[in-house]
Amino acid sequence: MKAIADFSIHSKSKESRTYDAIVIGSGISGGWAAKELCDKGLNTLVLERGRDVKHNVDYPTANLASWELPHRGQVPKKTTDDNPIISLAAGYGEDTEHFFVKDSDHPYVQEKPFTWVRGYQVGGKSLIWGRAVPRWSPNEFASPERLGYGINWPIRYEDVAPWYSHVERFMGVCGNNDGLEVMPDGEFLPPFDFNCVEQDMKSRINSKYPDRHMIQGRWAHVTKPTELHASQGRGVCQARNKCMRGCPFGGYFSSNSCTLPWAQKTGKLEIRPFSVVHSIIYDDQKGKASGVKIIDTNTKEEIEYFAKVIFVNASALNSTLVLLNSKSNRFPNGLGNDSGTLGKYVGFHNYRGTINGSMEGYRDKYYFGFNPAECMMPNFRNIKKQDTDFVGGYMSFMGAYRGRGNEKGLSETFGRNFKEKMAEPGEWGAYIYMQGETILKETNQVNLSEMEKDQWGIPLLVTSVSYDDNDEKMMKDFLVQGSEILETAGLKNIQASDRGWAPGLDIHEMGGCRMGADSKNSMLNQHNQLHHCKNVFVTDGACMTSTGIQSPSIFYMALTARAVDFAASELQKGNL
Repeated sequence: MKAIADFSIHSKSKESRTYDAIVIGSGISGGWAAKELCDKGLNTLVLERGRDVKHNVDYPTANLASWELPHRGQVPKKTTDDNPIISLAAGYGEDTEHFFVKDSDHPYVQEKPFTWVRGYQVGGKSLIWGRAVPRWSPNEFASPERLGYGINWPIRYEDVAPWYSHVERFMGVCGNNDGLEVMPDGEFLPPFDFNCVEQDMKSRINSKYPDRHMIQGRWAHVTKPTELHASQGRGVCQARNKCMRGCPFGGYFSSNSCTLPWAQKTGKLEIRPFSVVHSIIYDDQKGKASGVKIIDTNTKEEIEYFAKVIFVNASALNSTLVLLNSKSNRFPNGLGNDSGTLGKYVGFHNYRGTINGSMEGYRDKYYFGFNPAECMMPNFRNIKKQDTDFVGGYMSFMGAYRGRGNEKGLSETFGRNFKEKMAEPGEWGAYIYMQGETILKETNQVNLSEMEKDQWGIPLLVTSVSYDDNDEKMMKDFLVQGSEILETAGLKNIQASDRGWAPGLDIHEMGGCRMGADSKNSMLNQHNQLHHCKNVFVTDGACMTSTGIQSPSIFYMALTARAVDFAASELQKGNL
């Protein structure tokens, strides 16, 4: 993957620093922006603040066994003491910590507790994401306005559906067509099978509840490669469940294994790592953005790059930070911010509720491999109308497992007897946890610190985001309903709990630069285009008008492909 070798502004003329398009960020949506722009024939520069990571070259722990790691995979206390925020993240461990940002590398100011999880490298968080890719339902676009907890989306499911299909075919999504409106079907590869307990749980749940469906999850894993996946150099998922180390088989989707190499093959892509974006440059005379100013992380040199169109894909909060810091005579409060909504209406997903229990029997059964995919239960609350004391809905992830180690007498033995007992399969258990919609409120916001700056002279981000009464009511409903669901499925010793963690740990931060039909209360139009700066597009989580219920990453990818198609057409017409 080609990266710019000579970073010095003194040896590169303005002409050599000019491109058709610039993409800020190389993660899930940035990789898709690069792929789609290059496929359209546009010379594209991708700016990444972190280091370069090449597929199948820079995955140092991908094939290591736990006993080959210095601490057998456990994170030393000093590491967690030094990184109290990032060490809480799902997937963080001795085998993956090199893909997460250390707390000291980019601090931020928390007016209210908020766990900001980041991955600064080429590929961004696409190397460490959860990989769940269900489609939004039609209801998720309409509910916020209909039930009075948000503004109207300027698009509907029908506008995005063909782009979902476009993305699914290219990236590889396993799943099953279940015919459910609350979680629409897609272009699926074969799903991972239920294990024996999951199959029985499904039968019991689905037979009792007409509106609650335990299904095989939709995940970004190649279970049966097509010719398209083979042409990407990707192979079948090996069910190792070591995804966040980087997959040498290309079995799950990441920018590194999929979109960026594809874009590179066009000859239209350049990637510049070690490039912290300071701001987007606005040309007052032309009335549009002319380029991007970056700071080289190694030399601290300021360099400007220029383009006809700019895609902002730095991840929701960093994209908002860049826009807030992009001040000019025309936009003293941030690029395109005539509405005053930039940095406001920030949301996340509510993951606090979790439930588990034990399953008797099935002692003669086990399963093969380490399934990287979980089962899903689509939302069953407030679908056509509000039928609870809260607005919005929640989906659930769930599954059954069997550990190692015969629990009985394990604590009372050692040596050979301990080893023999550890070699025996343990009891079966199952779990369910929530992913709940939250309300994008004006009071949930981020802004720039007036006093504190980072090591590159850029103001630190200040977060002021919290749960509300609606979140609490939703979680309590899940704990009751989820416990009943597990009891129906045959579980015993059911324990329901509130994890009590701060917002942000779901790693689904959204909003800050929302879409909307009215430029007076939103930043972006129906094409993810800034209302007041037409050649800048924001297609990552910052664009969200509401959080919805489903995992959002594939939605960002579909919106990105759709926006690039529009931008390329507008460029050709001379409108940008």
